[in-house]
Amino acid sequence: MSGRTDADRAVGRAMPRVDAGLKVIGKATYAAETAVARVTHAVIVGATASTGSVARIDTAAALRSPGVLAVLTHENAPRLPFVHKGEGRPTSETLQLLQDANVRYQDQPVAVVVADTLENAFTAAPLVAIRYAPGPEPHLDLEHDAPDAYTPPTTPRGPADSNRGDFDKAFDLAPVKVDQTYRTPAQNHNPMERHATVAVWQGDDRLTLYDATQGIFMCRQTVADAFGLPHENVRVISPYLGGGFGCKGRPWSHVTLAAMAAKVVRRPVKLMITRPQMFALVGHRTPTVQRVALAAGRDGRLQAVRHDLLAETSRFDDFAEPAATTARMIYASPSCRTQHRIVRLDVPTPTFMRAPGESTGSFALESAMDELSYALALDPLDLRRRNYAEHDPESGKPFSSKSLLACYEQGAAHFGWSKRSGGVRSLRDGHKLVGWGMATATYPAGVSPASARARIRPDGTALVQSGSQDLGTGTYTIMAQIAADALGIPVQKVRFELGDTVLPEAPLSAGSKTAASVGPAVHRASLEAKRQAAFLAVDDAASPLYRLSPDDLDAADGALFAKSDPARRDTYADVLRRSAKPEIAAEASTKESDDRKKYSLHSFGAQFAEVSVDEDLGEVRVTRLVGAFAGGRILNALTARSQLMGGMVWGIGFALHENTVRDHRSGRVVTRDFADYHVPTCLDVPDIDVILIEEEDRHVNEIGAKGLGEIGITGSVAAIANAVYHATGKRIRDLPITPDKLL
Repeated sequence: MSGRTDADRAVGRAMPRVDAGLKVIGKATYAAETAVARVTHAVIVGATASTGSVARIDTAAALRSPGVLAVLTHENAPRLPFVHKGEGRPTSETLQLLQDANVRYQDQPVAVVVADTLENAFTAAPLVAIRYAPGPEPHLDLEHDAPDAYTPPTTPRGPADSNRGDFDKAFDLAPVKVDQTYRTPAQNHNPMERHATVAVWQGDDRLTLYDATQGIFMCRQTVADAFGLPHENVRVISPYLGGGFGCKGRPWSHVTLAAMAAKVVRRPVKLMITRPQMFALVGHRTPTVQRVALAAGRDGRLQAVRHDLLAETSRFDDFAEPAATTARMIYASPSCRTQHRIVRLDVPTPTFMRAPGESTGSFALESAMDELSYALALDPLDLRRRNYAEHDPESGKPFSSKSLLACYEQGAAHFGWSKRSGGVRSLRDGHKLVGWGMATATYPAGVSPASARARIRPDGTALVQSGSQDLGTGTYTIMAQIAADALGIPVQKVRFELGDTVLPEAPLSAGSKTAASVGPAVHRASLEAKRQAAFLAVDDAASPLYRLSPDDLDAADGALFAKSDPARRDTYADVLRRSAKPEIAAEASTKESDDRKKYSLHSFGAQFAEVSVDEDLGEVRVTRLVGAFAGGRILNALTARSQLMGGMVWGIGFALHENTVRDHRSGRVVTRDFADYHVPTCLDVPDIDVILIEEEDRHVNEIGAKGLGEIGITGSVAAIANAVYHATGKRIRDLPITPDKLL
């Protein structure tokens, strides 16, 4: 009888998601589907002004409408404790919770109608009559208000500004230069599942929320603070999410409003955000104006890099899109200057949207690199190879691992890049122009503190728990795989639980951090549970492993065994049966190690795109996408590939479709549904080839995983835009690339 072999291991296997079956048969319960007795329904009434205040609000007609239980406004809503968040701003300002009459943006919540059915709530909502006291003319144009831009205190990626070397001198002296401005529009998250909250009070001081959230503990903290409750008095449950992409990262106003409404009517309340409200109440990707200036020698070596960002934030909050930070580390250059500036406008607060900063910033930087390649008469891939950074040029730190050259090589070979014709308008397919483009992809490999619990049950199965979230990325599956290998239990006998604040605390599922943060905690807790079982076995005279050292044991197929003699085995079930213990339980927590701080930690990739352009109609079709990615240890090849493909599909939408249009007179979003806000559908998406390049990274974390949820979109947008230029000879620097810009 043998011990454990590599073939026995679950990690790395292309394993289908363990929750897939429940989703297919409709048994996975999402927030809005939670069954609660005597539930009522709430609908938010949004402002039809961008500035000013509510001068008069008449709820009489709405209250007379059938089934209506209450109409909450600033005049009768419960007063909430004045809790400050960052820079002294109160939650009543950062969140719009009916605490005053002020109107800060179009569609801001100004009333909440609660009724016995959803239909009755929707019927009554338009009956709330509101008259507004006009405020100042709204400021809604980013570039018009650019003179009022200010430097944010920081960005999610570090300081707002950076300066390395002497950019001005290097730029002036360099013989080949590119200096252009690139624009990306506002975009809105549109996950399949809209935001929803079910609020249930137990008495006056305990609250349970069933919420569609990427961060159950952040949700708990925000709502508890709003009501002045101890955090442990609020429980948040979120076992399944129908996508999030950033908009479900922070608890928006509707979550607390649902709890407030439930407190008023003294019954559970369900509040679902409508699809049009998704464009106002839960954040958006800020529009950007980016200036990128590059200078190089005749040999193609970069001498100077400059990346400046202008973006918007709301009048009452700070949000800084870190779009220029990638320029600091991606290419070797003796000088580099970056800056971020934001403008306060009368709009809702922007938020994180898949690969925030890197997706917008890589479009501008990688488009500029493509322009530089033409100015130098160099192949775009060759230019990037010549400027490969052996270490992080900004921090001077070595990379924990970096397989970017392998990404270039394998991606280019699979795509057939060596056959590319260098001249624009040189490839055709019948009457259509064909273009090839490429770009570099990167995303930080971050981690956050996380905790997990592992339990070995009397029947030899395992229950592993952590208060994480699964956005549909495969968290249930990869955590079961990690635990299975650490425990030596078949993955089919491991169940992973998440999505509940009664479980060990885990971070927000964002920033491609979940696998890299929760995974090590699960691994460590599982190893500790195995160690406890080993101690029980070696101390038990009835065990075949009696008097061995626990360090001499390993586990496979649900049994401990002696490494020196694998035939000496003792199953977990037998160990527990003889010990009379109900289970073996262990908890573990992890945080960023000191070793990580010595390195620059990033995932890398290379994106290649082929487009077909109808010259008469200006229609662009992406006909091929190839991406090669190195993201540390691949925990599940199937879910990893799916995540990367999803990001690349989003790149198609970013480049060609998505555009949130705001009326600059009223501030109202006019693209408020899928009829006007376009996202890629099946006919827009070609075959996508994903190449996974396995890395061994001993510094990023103890399981070697970096995270792949967001890197798939970085670089893909620029690769498509660069392919359009190669096809047409027209450089589109203002996204999306629509037919009118090509005709």
